[in-house]
Amino acid sequence: MRRSFIALAAVAAALLAYTLVVITRPALAATACGTTNVALNRPATASSQESASLGAAKAVDGSGTSRWSSAHGVDPQWIQIDLGATTQVCQVVLTWQRSYAKSYRVEVSADGTGGWSPIYSTTTGAGGTETLAVNGSGRFLRVYGLTRATQYGYSLFEVAVYSGSGPDSSPSPSVTPSGEQLPGGGDLGSNVVVFDPGQSSSTIQARLDQIFTQQEKNQFGTQRYQLLFKPGSYSGLNAQIGFYTSINGLGQNPQDVQIHGDITVDAGWMAGNATQNFWRSAENMSIYPVNGTDRWAVAQAAPFRRMDVHGGMTLASPNCGWASGGYIADSRVSGQISPCSQQQWFTRDSTIGSWKGALWNMVFSGVQGAPANSFPNPPYTTLATSPVTQEKPYLYADSSGAYRVFVPSLRTNSSGATWINGQTPGTSLSINQFYVAKPGVSAATLNQAVAQGLNLLFTPGVYHLNSTVNINRANTVVLGLGYATIVADNGALPMAVGDVDGVKIASLLFDAGPTNSPALLQVGPNGASGNHAGAPNLISDVFLRVGGAGAAKVTNAMVVNNNNTIIDHIWSWRADHGDGAGWTSNPSDTGLIVNGQNVTAYGLFVEHFEKYNVIWNGNGGKTIFFQNELPYDPPSAAAWSHDGITGYAAYKVANNVTSHEAWGMGSYCVFTTDSSIAAYHSYEAPVNANVKFHNILTVSLGKGSITHVINDTGTAALPSSVTPHTVVSYP
Repeated sequence: MRRSFIALAAVAAALLAYTLVVITRPALAATACGTTNVALNRPATASSQESASLGAAKAVDGSGTSRWSSAHGVDPQWIQIDLGATTQVCQVVLTWQRSYAKSYRVEVSADGTGGWSPIYSTTTGAGGTETLAVNGSGRFLRVYGLTRATQYGYSLFEVAVYSGSGPDSSPSPSVTPSGEQLPGGGDLGSNVVVFDPGQSSSTIQARLDQIFTQQEKNQFGTQRYQLLFKPGSYSGLNAQIGFYTSINGLGQNPQDVQIHGDITVDAGWMAGNATQNFWRSAENMSIYPVNGTDRWAVAQAAPFRRMDVHGGMTLASPNCGWASGGYIADSRVSGQISPCSQQQWFTRDSTIGSWKGALWNMVFSGVQGAPANSFPNPPYTTLATSPVTQEKPYLYADSSGAYRVFVPSLRTNSSGATWINGQTPGTSLSINQFYVAKPGVSAATLNQAVAQGLNLLFTPGVYHLNSTVNINRANTVVLGLGYATIVADNGALPMAVGDVDGVKIASLLFDAGPTNSPALLQVGPNGASGNHAGAPNLISDVFLRVGGAGAAKVTNAMVVNNNNTIIDHIWSWRADHGDGAGWTSNPSDTGLIVNGQNVTAYGLFVEHFEKYNVIWNGNGGKTIFFQNELPYDPPSAAAWSHDGITGYAAYKVANNVTSHEAWGMGSYCVFTTDSSIAAYHSYEAPVNANVKFHNILTVSLGKGSITHVINDTGTAALPSSVTPHTVVSYP
């Protein structure tokens, strides 16, 4: 997103091969697995029970006729057994009643409250009696149901557990060239800067200022920083956040880290123009602003998550400057939020005191305290709840100071922040369950780590990958710190997800390289068909860039093939400025293609691609908030036309789609190469009662025009008047 000053003055503001990594080795004998059911009559608990007579204890009483049954019609559900002591588990026998699980995991934990490690996972459960060869150790064992085979609940006559060394049926690990397995955990590197409340304010401020001075104007540099604050209270600070800098609290909840001061993003480096304040973030802290109002003057790729602001916020520079687009989620702001010159803004599942002002479209989903829906006058698009959400995993430190990653639970029809009324529900993972990656690591090593059963944690830096990292294991967490950046070398597809449950990819920046790649991130193989409703894949704070940091090429920046995927805040950007920005030097067709069914997207920022910016091919899709600029640089109308139509729509729902719904969408044009271009429309969709659009708009920023808003509907956005042209409901 870059506004030419001329335009701004008019504004008040192939997957390589989908392959499971299998290493052949001799089978191990099963003679060491015991024959005593160590779960018999042990304490058992469950997420729910259908009635008082169908409690968890009935599944460990040794009877073939009594049973545990969960509440009907709700996913996920679980039953948990305390084995009494740390136990090496080699076999689990599940005897299902006819209400069985199609998709489920068996997990072990040391304490039963977190750190659950999967020892078995399936999406093709068959019911009846299932005898599972497993290998894992823990005091607690849990059967975690994800997808029911019936419309009822989950029901087990018996869960039998056997201990001993037994056969090792865990995923066979690849090994290093020396024959060793990769370790989990480890040092986070020198670009992770940790602050302690015992340090003086002057010491902390000096380090913050040093990093900001380097990063304030460092828009396409290679430096990356993660700032971490240990639990406690800090005072007298103003943490100014520049490019590629993330500031996070290390408490389990935002209130655990209290900043009596400010966390500030301003735009002094561009004389108050905040439209290029990209790639920075704040997360998991409480702020007590010095003057009562915190300033977060940002544009794209700058999430404000899991924050507790004791006061108000302003989303633009002091002079109200220019600003365009931002994102708040899972947060509480006790005072008033003023967007000032922000053209669009998206707030999700948060609690706010009040909201004052709007320019083109302010969008709220599941926000307690949001203004009522009133688009286009004033232009508020408000949904009371969010259909299905899962908050981003985050790093924190436990009471001993050890790092862990918390994975929040799935929610449906949600509103408000997850932590206001107590601990966010979810699962805690030890840092030792992560391979801690540093720049220079190879794709082969990362694939080995995943095959061993490790999650991936990318420390701050730039990673060059010349082959694909395959995330083919269910529930793998891939988390970046400090805008860790993955560059596609030699035309590689740098990361691909299998047709598996529950993969979470978060806080990463993907960069195209100078050799064309088919995609930068592919979520699911071509033709993926699995039902992942109980454990969707989550793509959260993932940013994709084509050019700006150098010449770059990619066909489609991101492709989503897996059903039920949740996309929670992406910026897919074909660069309009910076190194390598030009019609032929950073070519890219499409920013996002959705082929999966029932995919839900929140906060889509997709801009400047040379054909359709978004193509939605799957049924049942939902998009809440879309911000777009059409490409600045088509050389002519003739060069940017297809099928007799001038231009490509910003958001295209395929002709064969029969169900789709979208809310709160804006698309702008500023054709700087040929200002005579008149794009036909910004939204293109089949005319179908079940393909619905709400509160959408187009704007000309002073060069070029858009003839219609959607299909043949809506008035023309002309350069003579920089005002929104709206359609409240379509069809």
